Amino acid sequence: MRTQAKSAQRIAVKIGVSRQVAIPKRIHDQLGLVPGDYLQVELKGDKVIMTPQAMIEKRLAQGLDDIKKGRVRGPFESAAEMASSLRKSSKTRSS
Repeated sequence: MRTQAKSAQRIAVKIGVSRQVAIPKRIHDQLGLVPGDYLQVELKGDKVIMTPQAMIEKRLAQGLDDIKKGRVRGPFESAAEMASSLRKSSKTRSS
């Protein structure tokens, strides 16, 4: 999720039968939301505030998926060895 400068955007949305609310595409894209992201929902006075939340469990699951699919390098004996591996993979991608 990425954050943008705060700007007031008011768009009316309809509450669905099962209390679902669709986030307008423009706001969704501005916040960099993706399916599976979490929103913290709180009530302040008569307003519902939804705030994107980076969830540790989600990031951990992504990391484990990377490991299962072999998208990892290492272990390394030193920082120099790690840097060398990164340089080699960078050259391979640009070729």
